[in-house]
Amino acid sequence: MTMHTLTVAEAICEGLREEMERDPRVFLMGEDVGAIGGIFATSRGLQEKFGPERVRDAPISEAAIVGYAIGAAVAGLRPVVECGGFVDFLSLTMDQIVNQAAKLRYMFGGKGTVPIVIRAAQGTGVKLAAQHSQSLEAWFAHIPGLIVVCPSTPADAKGLLLAAIRNPNPVIFLEHKMLYFVKGDVPDGEGLERIGVAARRREGTDVTLCSYSLMTHRCLEAADLLGQRGVSCEVIDLRTIRPWDKTALLDSVRKTHRLAVVHEAVRSFGAGAEIAATVMDEAFDELDAPVLRIAAHDIPMPFNDTLERETVPTVERIVEAVEKLG
Repeated sequence: MTMHTLTVAEAICEGLREEMERDPRVFLMGEDVGAIGGIFATSRGLQEKFGPERVRDAPISEAAIVGYAIGAAVAGLRPVVECGGFVDFLSLTMDQIVNQAAKLRYMFGGKGTVPIVIRAAQGTGVKLAAQHSQSLEAWFAHIPGLIVVCPSTPADAKGLLLAAIRNPNPVIFLEHKMLYFVKGDVPDGEGLERIGVAARRREGTDVTLCSYSLMTHRCLEAADLLGQRGVSCEVIDLRTIRPWDKTALLDSVRKTHRLAVVHEAVRSFGAGAEIAATVMDEAFDELDAPVLRIAAHDIPMPFNDTLERETVPTVERIVEAVEKLG
């Protein structure tokens, strides 16, 4: 398979462009997606190519943007929307997402679908403080009817975006701010990925590190350091957290007999709790130590750079916690 190198932002833009070329029902709408090409340059050049009807700059009303897109999706189009770039702003759209998009297909007995993709940037690393630095994937993963995607590489950003746009259900597509300019190989051609399938990023025998998005990269760095100290880590990148690949993770735990779940969201009621509970339910006898959760502290995100770094999992925190598993 031949490859080309892109950043995550470029991979998203390439995926949008190719899918809009393939399917005339696809359109992009949101704040600053057209004239300036997106605040993270993920739609650069698309309005020039497809025109303002298919790449629409919207007023600053997140509820209106998502409400409009839901109506368009029910009517047969395939909208991709971006609400000001940040996941924090999706708090203004919860009625539309939770009470409308997630439930319409069920309430109409499957006769109508809601093929909408809602893209948002989340996470820390750029010192944007408490209202622009949250990781809110657990909010949406809690809601039946929603799919939640958290890619960690350029190839997955493109391949899972294509899959999200083609899915008949609403998808929350969460992109980490610190990954937009990370480069990686992307397959030439379509490179479509399957939603709900994890990736094994590293083979190991002593402990499984389970993560997604930016924290996958920190787990890989921690695995390198732990390997130098004689601890062999397997790294599982979930890529999507609803649905999440329970089979892949359980297979890994049955091999390593230890599990640490790492995420940037706060620890309480996060995705790690669901993963840990599932492993305890279905593979308890395989465990040689309690399941470990490594996550952000339960506080609003500080603006101060030093305090922000202290709040979320670092490579050093992951290494220290795993070494205590024994």
